[in-house]
Amino acid sequence: LLGAVVAVAQFDIKRVLAFSTVSQLGYMMLALGVGAPEAAIFHLLTHAFFKALLFLGAGSVIHAAHHAQDIRQLGGLGVPMRVTFLTFAIGTMALAGVPFLFSGFWSKEAILHAAEAWQVSHLPLYIALVAVVLTAFYMTRLVAEVFYGRRRSTAASHAHENPPVMIVPLGILAFFSIMLGLLGTPAWPWLQARLQGETEVHGHGLFEGGG
Repeated sequence: LLGAVVAVAQFDIKRVLAFSTVSQLGYMMLALGVGAPEAAIFHLLTHAFFKALLFLGAGSVIHAAHHAQDIRQLGGLGVPMRVTFLTFAIGTMALAGVPFLFSGFWSKEAILHAAEAWQVSHLPLYIALVAVVLTAFYMTRLVAEVFYGRRRSTAASHAHENPPVMIVPLGILAFFSIMLGLLGTPAWPWLQARLQGETEVHGHGLFEGGG
């Protein structure tokens, strides 16, 4: 929650993502604390891909905008940087946990369900839910400031899409930011089963616990 609150107050594109990482690590620790290590590992796996995508996407923006990192000095990059914009949007939706297509939704849901089922207290659940809202807020603000509206500086005005050596990795990471969710859905909790040493994978109802 603290990481998410600090991220809301940042204007440097990389600092927003850095404090977001702190917040997501907090989710993993929360999962461990409520007795769901499988959910923690699942989120570690999905987060590795969509956060790598977001950081490389930020690097693509910074490179194109001549090292401008203040989101208040960017804007309007969605059209000249379509690939970066599309892949960054995929990473954002995975991080925010947009249902049902993105991997971050499934791994976060596993953690939230585990927190809900924890008999000691529902406080971790409430903290996690507030952090979910803050994550959606600061990432939506980041995308809006960078890719929408008018270009607010000379650097942004001259920005254009980067060469394939920079954008092809974005596409690969965007693919896995979606597809990795399939490893742990309630219908086919393959990762959870393997981590628990089970030889067979038994699915559950869609809205039952995925951990």
